[in-house]
Amino acid sequence: MTKSPKNSIGLDNFNSTANLADNGVFQSTISISPGEEVNEKEYDPYDHRQVEHPNSDFGSLVHLLKSSLGSGILAMPNAIKNSGIVFGAVGTFIIGVVCTHCVHILVKISHELCKESKVPSMTFAETCGAAFKYGPKRLRCASNGFRLFVDWALVATYIGAACVYVMLIAESFHDVIGYHYPETNWDKRLYCAIIMIPLILLGQIRNLKYLVPFSALANVLLLITLAIIMSYIFADIPPTDDKEIYFTSAAKLPLFISTVIFAMEGIGVVMPVENDMKNPRRFLGCPGVLNISMSVVVTLYAIIGIFGYLKYGNLVNGNITSILEEGDIQAQVAKICIGLAILFTYGLQFYVPSDIIFKKIESVQNPKYHNITHIVLRTVLVAFTVAIAVVVPQLDLLISFVGAVFFSTLGLLIPAIVEIVHCWDGNLGFFYWRLIKDVLIGLFSIVALVSGAYQSLNEMINGAPIEEPGI
Repeated sequence: MTKSPKNSIGLDNFNSTANLADNGVFQSTISISPGEEVNEKEYDPYDHRQVEHPNSDFGSLVHLLKSSLGSGILAMPNAIKNSGIVFGAVGTFIIGVVCTHCVHILVKISHELCKESKVPSMTFAETCGAAFKYGPKRLRCASNGFRLFVDWALVATYIGAACVYVMLIAESFHDVIGYHYPETNWDKRLYCAIIMIPLILLGQIRNLKYLVPFSALANVLLLITLAIIMSYIFADIPPTDDKEIYFTSAAKLPLFISTVIFAMEGIGVVMPVENDMKNPRRFLGCPGVLNISMSVVVTLYAIIGIFGYLKYGNLVNGNITSILEEGDIQAQVAKICIGLAILFTYGLQFYVPSDIIFKKIESVQNPKYHNITHIVLRTVLVAFTVAIAVVVPQLDLLISFVGAVFFSTLGLLIPAIVEIVHCWDGNLGFFYWRLIKDVLIGLFSIVALVSGAYQSLNEMINGAPIEEPGI
């Protein structure tokens, strides 16, 4: 008997009678000639997905834009201050390309692993675990451990991002209310405590589909804010002969890199959005939902960052709206809009850690207590993010630290490792180009992590940047 190729069934002298109706009225006799083969159809995960509340292409685009185009854009002028406009412009584009490529890696490998394991979809952590499970034999024992690591890295990353959101919301309302009612003289930390109530309510939303209206409204408010910011930064840009404006110093570059990574990365939201799409085949490709969203993000970040720094110079901080002309109506509108935009985005960022943690405890609980567990868990997590924001009020340094430690690991290092493991057995490309590329991405992420975290912590503790000798 001839050996059958993979994914096919060889059948000789086989006759089968099959009942094609439950009542047995319609019978069919199927005869297969000797040597004839029946090929098994390749498993397509997209054909087997059953999403209860699927998102349209537009809804998915809105979520991706909101996950990447958020609070980070307000810190871009501060990022350019730490790099200079020439390095900053080129660096923003390169980091944007690398971040987008890492998302491509993750989604593409997830789809391939879904085919291999015959499941309709995988989360970020499940994809990472499956890469080890179906990878080189020596690494298969690390599958569960790596999956758990990614899960908890996602939790830490998005809890950190939520803390930044709390500080930005509090700062926006503090500036507006403090200007109109100076007698209040409330500390920003008190505003953090006040906004905890609406944040708890938003944190109770458990389905991405129901967060689409909030993301859409947040995008509109963000666009209004950006339009107002542009009206300021493009008006009367002062001339400068300062050489430092084109390039600062190597010692400050880690803060630039980690801030831009924080601003652009939304990789934790990518898999939930892609898994919930009505037409997931439109997520990648050209133009594709991902490429459209990231093109918009990189362009806006570069414009706001460069021209915001040219306009305000060293006055810029982690939130450009805080230095707009305080008495102008436009500036007040911008601060209110960005505060509300970030408030409405909080639910999307909060979705990732709350969903992961609940799934960890869901299996060990009686189902009748699931609802109350959801409520308590989400309330406690919101309170925790508010507490961290109160303890660490330095917004720009908190952004740099979260970007360096969490987003560089999650958005760059882990996708690079996953691709190496997945492609190790004979699919590393001509002259091992995939291996070389992923090693470079991994090294870049490690440098960003160590140097960015060190620089951020040093400034948090000492209040002064580290100067590089001879610069």
